[in-house]
Order: sequence, then C-alpha cells, then structure tokens
Amino acid sequence: MADTITRVSTDVGGTFTDLVYFETDRATGKQTVRTAKSDTTPPNFEQGVLDVLVKGGVDVDAIDMFAHGTTVVINALTERKGAKVGLITTKGFRDSIEIGRGNRPDFFNLMYEKPKPFVERYLRHEVEGRMDYHGTEITPLSFDTLDATIAEFKAAGVEAVAICLLHAYANPAHEEALAKEVRTRWPDVTVVASHQITREWREYERTTTTILSAYVQPKAQRYLEKLEGGLKDQGYKGQLFIMQSNCGVDSVEATKAVPITMVESGPASGFWGAAELGRSIGEPNILALDIGGTTAKCSLIENGQATIKTDYWIERNRKSAGYPIMVPVVDLVEIGNGGGSIAWVDDFGKLHVGPQSAGASPGPAAYGRGGTNATTTDANLALGRINRDYFCGGTVEADMSALDSALGELADKLDLSPAEAASAIVRIANSNMVNALKLVSVNRGYDPRDFTLVVFGGGGPMHGVALGQELGVKKVVVPRGAPVFSAWGMMMSDLRRDYFVTSLHDADDAEGLNELLHHTMEQARDEFSGEGIARDAVILAPQIRCRYQNQEFGVEVPVPAGPVDAETVKQMIADFHVAYEREYTYTLDAAVEVTGIHLIASSEVGKLEIVPLPTTGATVEDAVKGRREVDYATEGRHEATIYDGEKLEPGMTLTGPAIVEDPGTTVVIHPGNRVSIDDFGNIHIETRD
Repeated sequence: MADTITRVSTDVGGTFTDLVYFETDRATGKQTVRTAKSDTTPPNFEQGVLDVLVKGGVDVDAIDMFAHGTTVVINALTERKGAKVGLITTKGFRDSIEIGRGNRPDFFNLMYEKPKPFVERYLRHEVEGRMDYHGTEITPLSFDTLDATIAEFKAAGVEAVAICLLHAYANPAHEEALAKEVRTRWPDVTVVASHQITREWREYERTTTTILSAYVQPKAQRYLEKLEGGLKDQGYKGQLFIMQSNCGVDSVEATKAVPITMVESGPASGFWGAAELGRSIGEPNILALDIGGTTAKCSLIENGQATIKTDYWIERNRKSAGYPIMVPVVDLVEIGNGGGSIAWVDDFGKLHVGPQSAGASPGPAAYGRGGTNATTTDANLALGRINRDYFCGGTVEADMSALDSALGELADKLDLSPAEAASAIVRIANSNMVNALKLVSVNRGYDPRDFTLVVFGGGGPMHGVALGQELGVKKVVVPRGAPVFSAWGMMMSDLRRDYFVTSLHDADDAEGLNELLHHTMEQARDEFSGEGIARDAVILAPQIRCRYQNQEFGVEVPVPAGPVDAETVKQMIADFHVAYEREYTYTLDAAVEVTGIHLIASSEVGKLEIVPLPTTGATVEDAVKGRREVDYATEGRHEATIYDGEKLEPGMTLTGPAIVEDPGTTVVIHPGNRVSIDDFGNIHIETRD
C-alpha cells in the first residue's frame, strides 16, 4: 500500500479546464494541494483534461480516485451538435412535443414562435398499444409498423432512437419490449427509453427529456470513452467517477447509459462544495455564487443541503419557453454574466453587460488575442482591481493598449470617460448578479440576511463583497482554491442517485405509501449492490411529494427511511403545511394528497476530509506585496493594501481597503471590511457591523 492517498478532480468549463490535486499522507494526515488551469479544447474536450494533468504535474498512475465534470452535454444541446434523433411514441401523441405547454413568456407577442422541436415531424412515428395512468394495459403493444419505421429512420440518417410511450412512468413494460425489439432489428443504433431516465408524469416534459438524452448520448458516450481511454493510456488503473447534476458522482457506465444527468455537472459540484464548506465552518445556510468566464450561477443551500429538482429547462428566457429536462438537477439560476461578458450599447444608448461572451479565444481585449470588445475583466483591470503586472497569475501580459482602445470606443458611445465606462460595466454586472441571487432567495421566501455568501470561480471573489453588501448577508466567504472550487467540490461528493416515482395516494394512506417507499428503497439497494456496494452502506433519504387535493403544484417533505405508520403520516402532513406556506405564502383548509416520492440514495466513495492548515508563525505584514490605488466602482478610489494570497495563513486578520491576489483570482475587499483567515485557509469578510 502506498504511503499517500491521491485524489484528483477536473472540471471542464466554457473557457478553462480546472484541476485540483490532493495528496494525503496516511500516517500523519498532512495534505498537499495543487491546482492548475488550462484552456478548454472544443470539440475534443478530453484533450483539455489531459493537458491540465500535464500542466499540474500529476503522476496519473499514482491517482487513487479521479472525479470529472464537464460541459460536453450542455454544449451539445446549446450548439445543436448532437445526433439525428427519431422518436417512437404512442399512437396519437407524435405532436405532443410540438404542442408543448402554454407557458410562453412573451405572452402579448402575437408573432411569438414556440421553440423548434429537436425532432422534425417526419421523424416522429407511432405504435399501437396503450397503458392507463395506473399502469394497466388498455391496448396490446403491436410491432406491425416497426420495420417500416426503422427503414424510414435509416434512410433519413437517424443515429439515435428515442422511445416515450404514454404512462410508461406507471408501467414501463411496453417501453421495455419496444426498446428490446428495436435493438434486435437494428443493433447499431442508440436506443433511449423514457423509463431509463424518469418515472414521473407529464408527457411533454418526459418526451422532450428522452429526445434530448438520445440527442446527446452518442457524443457524450464517445467523449467519456476517449477520456477513459486517454487516462488508461497514461497509466490510470482506478475507477473514473463522473459528476452529476444532482451534486453526486456516478460511475462511467451508469453515466454512459443516461448522459443527460450530467447536463449541469460543473455548477452542481461547486454548490455541493459550498454546502460541505458551510458545514465545516459552522454556516449551514449558504448563498453560493459561481462566476466563471462565461456565466454566473447561484444556488441556495439550507441546513447544509442543496435543493434538487426535476423542473429544469434549458434556453428559457424572456422570449423563449425553452426545453424541459426532467432529470435531477441542483436548483440554480444562471445568467450570462462572467469575466468574458461583453459590454455593449443598444440603439437607445443604454449600456448592457452580457450575455454574449468573448470566451477564451479571442477573450477579453486585455488577453491580446485579437479581442476588440470591452468585457467585465477589462473593466476590472482598468479600475486597478486586477493587477496589470500579475494578470492571470502572471501567465499573461496584459495588453493595455487593446484594453484602452476597446474601453475608449465604448466610452465614446456613452459620452463618458473610460474610467466612468469601466465603473459602469462593473456596477451593471453586479446588478445583474444581485437580481439572480434574489431569484434563489427573496423570490422563494428566504431573507438573504440569514445567509452567508460563498463566492468562487475566477470572478466570484472580485464581485462578492459588493453583492454581499447589497443583499445584507451575514458575511462573504472566499474558499481556499476559489478559482477551481467546482473541481474541489467533486472530491467532497458521494456516489448518489435520485429516484423520482409518480404515484397518487391519499396522504393518510400509510399502507400504500409504505409499499411504494419500500419497493423504491429496495430498488436502490439492488442497484448499488450490483456495483459492489454493500446494501447496508447505502444511505437512504426519502422525501414525499405532496399537494393540496386537485391543485397542480406541491412541495417535498422529508420522512424517515423506516416503515411508514400513522404517526409518520401525521407529521408529514404538518410539515407539508409549513413548507407549502413558505413556498407559496398561504395554506388551505383542504385535503392533502401524495403525488409521488423522491428517494435520495448515496454511499461514500472515499471523499476527501479537509484538515486544518499548518502555520509558520508569519505575520500578515509578511504577506503584503505593496499598495496601489483601486477604484471600487461604488465607493470611489482608495489606496488599497495588496496581499499575496498564497502567504495568508490561519489566524491572520486585516482590514479593507485591500486586494488579495491569488494566481487564479483576485479578492476585492472594500473599505472598512474586516477580514480573517480560518483554520482551513478560507477568507471570511465581514460586510456589516
């Protein structure tokens, strides 16, 4: 046995691929940490992972655990670079994905057009056979038209077949038989059936989810196989875990079968990392904000737990209803505001920031790669918040002439000075992000003043204090390793699967609820056992989905993982009223019914335990690099003390105005802020007296 345990995680983002390396001495518990960043390499994303391993000096054959998150699925969807899909559905339902929902956001636009389906009508075929909503067969399944369907799909160049039959969530027997028959008659095609992904009702959402899963499956499968092969070629002998959108990791084989589950794997790992960080520092209620190069994402963590939902949509905005993906995804809000977000002026002379991004290439104007648009990063650089002599940790020489040109052109359009334009960019970016944070807090009945704001990603520490002061949060925490925090969060994740099952019951039907829970829990234990995990090592956390009778929406209520009895039901109903009022602001004097369950099944797979950092006895003055004038955008210009983030140690304290420079990010500390470094190297910033 080796003397150390080595854990590595990588996260493929839109601009950079991040790496975190942890080596723990078995005898002493001492931990060695390394981080690295390299450019993301579309379309061969696996190359960026292999590149960052080399850049981080990682000995691949010495790795004990490898976790990986990626944007390959969301990129394939948003860039329309997936497979050609054919749909087989129940007779009479081929147009359900085109009919959709009446949830058009631009309601008074008479020229509104629904989102274009991912499968054209001529590739949507039907079969005879039908189940009712209880799962009872009404009409037997028929394969009479299947040969003709397959022939038409082949002639059209279909690469993946999506199967979604009516009420398959209640009884998947017809789907299972049809999928088996398609694979038998056409062995080379990818086949995805809805019951493999979700056992929830709502035909439009379930059908679209199945189509999108089939759309990305061939590309995601190839990517995972190339990544797995590349790691093995370099000597990796362990198991590769893939970060899921539900804040857990899963095996490569399970992910290959349903790759749509990693649609938001990067953000999920960061938010789970924030939850774990909150537990370690005694702050269970967290507002988490991840600002990367392209987007800003935020989520709310209550009592140490992130909320997982299946009401997830892509491309939903003020003008489009978007597309539903009914898989477990951490509850988040995402906006197009990141370090590379482009500042632009509309026809009415109004300044905007994002959602367009300069990406990694050409990137912000200051990158010197040909970018001509001023971005949020350029504005922070022009205001002195970022050190021009330590740009990107000293790895890039800031092209100040290109920055001045881009900012000057924008300032002329606004009739402002370049400094005023830069300040305006930062303030607008901050306003956009405050609004996003309010969507996950205030709009859902939570007071931000009861929460701690944890900021990470390359841009989070630059904007965190301004956002925290605007929201009135308890304090702002910048995690150690903030620039690669999403990769760090993967090491804190358990093997996790979420089981959602639709089943209608009266709330006081303890016997029926107990049977449903027992069956689902046994299914989870069986699946984990099939992957070598002892049944008693599976942690089960059931939640019951309840609503007022005949209403459309409800809430989830946690219950114990033991047998359900009358007392359990009584407590569940009482908890439902409290949760419903917080979510919707009112309660009803009406009967309560159960619409289904959400079972969280997890098991530890060697996740990292963080230990306190050693100290050298150095003082905070030893970390001072110098002083420079900084424009704080909202509080004017101040002379700030500049600190080397790598020299800050537990127990050190300082007061703003200050700047902490780390190779991957810059922490902007406003005038009057009190700062302390905790035992784990995290930076705590007090934003209020």
